[in-house]
Amino acid sequence: MKATWLLTALAASLSVATVKAEIQVERYQVEIAAENRVPYQGAFKNLFPQGFAPGLGSGLAFKGKHADGSLSFYALTDRGPNTDAPKLQQGQGKAATKVFPSPDFVPTFMEVRIQGQQALASAPRALQDENGPISGLPLPIGVIGSTNEVALDELLKPIAVQQSNGLDTEGMVSDGQGGFWICDEYGPFIAQINAEGRILRKFGPEAATGEQGVAGGLPNLLKWRQPNRGFEGVAMTPAGKVYAVVQSTLNIEGNTRDSAQFIRIVELDPSTGATRMFAYPHDISAYKRSRDAKIGDLLALDNQRFLLIEQGKGADKNMRNLIYLVDLSEATDLSNLQIEGKELEYASAEQLAAAGIKMANKSLKADLRALGWQVEKAEGLALVDERTLAVASDNDFGVGIQVQQAAKGGEDIEDYLTDGEGQLWFEGQPVQARLSLQPLKGEDAHSMLWLLKLDQPLL
Repeated sequence: MKATWLLTALAASLSVATVKAEIQVERYQVEIAAENRVPYQGAFKNLFPQGFAPGLGSGLAFKGKHADGSLSFYALTDRGPNTDAPKLQQGQGKAATKVFPSPDFVPTFMEVRIQGQQALASAPRALQDENGPISGLPLPIGVIGSTNEVALDELLKPIAVQQSNGLDTEGMVSDGQGGFWICDEYGPFIAQINAEGRILRKFGPEAATGEQGVAGGLPNLLKWRQPNRGFEGVAMTPAGKVYAVVQSTLNIEGNTRDSAQFIRIVELDPSTGATRMFAYPHDISAYKRSRDAKIGDLLALDNQRFLLIEQGKGADKNMRNLIYLVDLSEATDLSNLQIEGKELEYASAEQLAAAGIKMANKSLKADLRALGWQVEKAEGLALVDERTLAVASDNDFGVGIQVQQAAKGGEDIEDYLTDGEGQLWFEGQPVQARLSLQPLKGEDAHSMLWLLKLDQPLL
């Protein structure tokens, strides 16, 4: 399904001046054949008679242009269908949870071809390692990369998690060798896969003494990513270096997510293992809290310049989905730097400046909301040619969750606790309220793929 129009967008630069740019938009809804949907035969199957629609927008890579002018992409899912859930009462403590209605789902990528009026997904390839298909479930508690979440089934009963090969995949880019680099929100991890989805190598925060890691080679500091906000975008430069960007501010020792002045970008040289880190200055003043800023994806234009999606609900409660041009040429390598014996996330803007820390330079290239973007998450970004970008949405597999028969004053999921046996508790008492999976509606129910044709070349 396609819609095309020409919009004139006013894009505010970081200075007081504004620039006017004409951007032509082609909008597609990705169609998925019945055989490629995620099977579901659970308690709410009557609401999902065709199963779940794969969320093909967590990562996006351009494959090429065909002789007939049609375009092909590779599109990556995340960890699979999941929704928010009440905290689990565990003795005197409370554990964060997620509901996984299809816990056997394996993170997958597919091909998406834009031809005529359609964008059709096909050829699914599930990710695998030397032991077979990987998992999308959270890592076991106690290892680096664990979100400390308890996975629940749709009836709010715990799902046993035995494997430590889970990935919450979020970005992909061609590795120039027929395969891809992908990134993940758990570890956070960076992995190289071949064309069939087999993991060839994997990098994650290097374990310190006494810690248990799944993969190493990246700065240990990255383990302080907020849960489910690890790497959100990955890019590769012409020089062969791999860059990954953390989704939000790091939360060092649980103290810095609301005060950190920047989000980290990590550089990995896969040929030597060398790493560097840089500061991306998110639009702190636009959000109620610094942690509310989220990165959607990262795309390399050359060895120093990148495109980056910044998004999140602003202080005015409106969603923001912005594409920035980011230049690292003058940015300071943050590796091993501290101020007054503390990690840089503790520092104020004034302290960072006084210490000579230079962040990346950035300028606004497109405001997706001004162009008519409706959905919450823009998470896939790919370069088609010097004037054309592709942007994809994450539809969360078209599944949400609602409270049914809510207790008075308990309309939200977070108002409740669960006991691991399916019972909901409200204000210390068991209640009749229950949770029901619900299909998302409108564009949020589908993977959207946009083509943005700019009036100025990017390269």
